[in-house]
Amino acid sequence: MQERAWRKPMRADAARNIEKIITAALECFREEGPHVSLKTVADRAGVGPATLFRNFADKEELVLAAIERQLKVKVDPVTELALENRDPAAGLVEVLGAVMQVANEEHHLLSAVAGRRALLVGLAGKLIESMGVLLSRGQQQGTLREELRLIDMVRLVAMLIGAGDTVEPGSMAWQRYVALVEDAIRTHREDRPLPPLEPIPDVDLPL
Repeated sequence: MQERAWRKPMRADAARNIEKIITAALECFREEGPHVSLKTVADRAGVGPATLFRNFADKEELVLAAIERQLKVKVDPVTELALENRDPAAGLVEVLGAVMQVANEEHHLLSAVAGRRALLVGLAGKLIESMGVLLSRGQQQGTLREELRLIDMVRLVAMLIGAGDTVEPGSMAWQRYVALVEDAIRTHREDRPLPPLEPIPDVDLPL
């Protein structure tokens, strides 16, 4: 993915404006959903539309910047700890949980770029690379299934995010599906109960 404007070196005042815009975008998407207007974001940030468009060419760029910020703040620290964990399988599961926490909190943000797989994979390059390291280490230890490949992990993350679309924002119901994925990728399944099952919002199905 080509370098985006918000990633380039800039003056302190310009950097502050970008942070204000991204923070405002996160708040607006959470409150108003994926169709929030850029004018609403600019108003919340306290900047003019010209300032917003000087840094973000369109809504897609702003969404990607906001997702990248959340990955850096909430997933990267978990990933760094996971890479130091002597149990790489446990570390990999912790990373999956961190990704799902962000996906749940920023559900509307992800919905705004739904279907743009290449963009999202490019944005998560560092994360995917770290997952590959953890997968390889776990396979060497014999705790993760030997036949697994990194592309499997990428698709499992996508599958988990899809399952997350069926739970209430702010709910921890996604933990059940991370546990199921953990059971599938480990060589030996842990003897523990699954996290609680929650209904699909506005859908009447038996539990």
